[in-house]
Parts: sequence; structure tokens; C-alpha cells
Amino acid sequence: MPDAHAPLKIGTRGSPLALAQAFETRRRLMAAHGLPEDAFEIVVIKTTGDRVLDRPLKELGGKGLFTKEIEDQLLAGQIDIAVHSMKDMPVAQPGGLVIDCFLPREDVRDAFVSPHAARIADLPPGAVVGTSSLRRRAQLAHRRPDLRLVEFRGNVQTRLRKLDEGVAVATFLAMAGLNRLGMADVARGAIAPEDMLPAVAQGAIGVERRLDDPRAAFLLAAIHDRPTGHRVAAERSYLATLDGSCETPIAGLAVLEGDRLWLRGEILRPDGSDAIADERRGTVAEAEAMGADLARDLLGRAPKGFFDWR
Repeated sequence: MPDAHAPLKIGTRGSPLALAQAFETRRRLMAAHGLPEDAFEIVVIKTTGDRVLDRPLKELGGKGLFTKEIEDQLLAGQIDIAVHSMKDMPVAQPGGLVIDCFLPREDVRDAFVSPHAARIADLPPGAVVGTSSLRRRAQLAHRRPDLRLVEFRGNVQTRLRKLDEGVAVATFLAMAGLNRLGMADVARGAIAPEDMLPAVAQGAIGVERRLDDPRAAFLLAAIHDRPTGHRVAAERSYLATLDGSCETPIAGLAVLEGDRLWLRGEILRPDGSDAIADERRGTVAEAEAMGADLARDLLGRAPKGFFDWR
């Protein structure tokens, strides 16, 4: 067990949201094990995705930009666990690491943020909307091809500042992040999944550890949320079969209905000119098989070059 002389080191990115997620993890561990705050140490790790903000993620290498440096330190033993937003996590993990602890999932929906309009439908033709998410860009282009989309990278505070500066009249954030920051009032409204299916694992926090670390395994087992684990398993199996990255617009959401799962998925052309969607229902035991089956079906219906930029 960690003590004052050997605190459990929790690795995280340094953004306000990442820190809020690390603090939540620490708080749950303290409550579950009756440990004081000084039994843990928060270690901030700067990632490539945090340092390079002037280029789209797809040009830099995708989701791993937010995790590689953290995972390197975890493998090296510089930290003991790492706290991640699961929507930022590549589906392939480095050997020797595992994510088998998920915190209770927050609101999965996208937030519409604008000082000028209450809803997407209220935006006038030609309005400039900022987002760094290829999924959101494709979904918006599919539903509102009359809008103009611009790159909008940075943490929550950076993107809100860009709105204030007039770079765009609207943007999107995750309701989960706003809720965790105590900033839910920033959203003009949450967008129903029926109108904009969220990113795979949006709203879910995963805690990564080394496979050969029994202390971390013991501590994390007490705070693992099984319902979130089932939902994320279905969604990430779907994503893995699609070979999803930041270069492919993919949305997916699993919902628990008792002991059964309802999984929805959508793939889009990057320019939003076409979208293919479907769903599956099954038991929680079938979560990963459902995800893979849904992905194969969508891929089978997509014409060659579906994910290519035109």
C-alpha cells in the first residue's frame, strides 16, 4: 500500500480538465481505501498533443499524441498509474500496460457552445464553426453543408477564448468535460445522440497500469465501474475493427438497458457527403462481439475510398 514515503504516482496531462480527472481518481481511491491525500502524488506530463496546437491532429499522427509520453513514463516506472480520457486513447496499447479500471461515465453528449445562437439550426448560412474533431466536422458538414468549418484546437479554455475573439461563432465541446470543470453553463445546450452521435468512449475516464504491478491492480479494482467497462468494451471493439484514428470520422455509443447493450455506430466521409449508420442489441457478455460485428457491417456497406479526402 502507498504511504508517505512511497506515494502512488498518478500521471496526467496538465490541462484543467485532465487535472480534474486525476483529482477525481485520487478522491475515489482515497475514499475506497481510507487513505490520506499525501498517499498519492499527481505527476503532470506534457504531451506532443498539448505542445503543438497549430496543426490538425491528423497531420501529427493521431490520438497517440496525447498518450505516448505518459505511457512511456508508466512503462519506465516513473509513474504508477495514468489517467486518460478514453476518447483520446488509441485502441492498441503498448505491451505491458492494461486499462481495466473505468470511473463512472459522465454525460456522453456533445455540447453546442455559441454566444450567438442557441442551436445548430439557428446558425445562419455561411456561419463559421470551429472544431478540431474530424467526427464533428463530418457530422456537421453532413447535416449543415452550408456552414464554414475551421480548425479549432486547444483545451476548453483556449477554445472559449477563440470564440470570444471571433475566430468562429460556435464550437462544440464534450458535456462530460464541462461538467467535470463545473462549467456546464457554458453550453447553450446538449446535443442528443440522435442528432450527433458522440465519439467512441466520450465521457469515460480510464486508468492505466502496468500488468506486473499488483499494488496498482489492487487499488484500482475497488473503484472500477463495471457498467462503464461493458459500454466501453463494446465501443472500443467497434473502433478497433474499423481501425479508427483521428483520420477517420467515426461515432459510436453503447447504452446499458438492464443486462443488455444497445450499440449504435456511424461512419462518415471526411467531407460529410455521406454517412452510414446501424445498431446492434445483445447481452453484456456479447459486448466485444457486437462491436466487431457492427463495424464489419458498416465497412461492408462503405464503397472503396469511403474515408479518403476528396
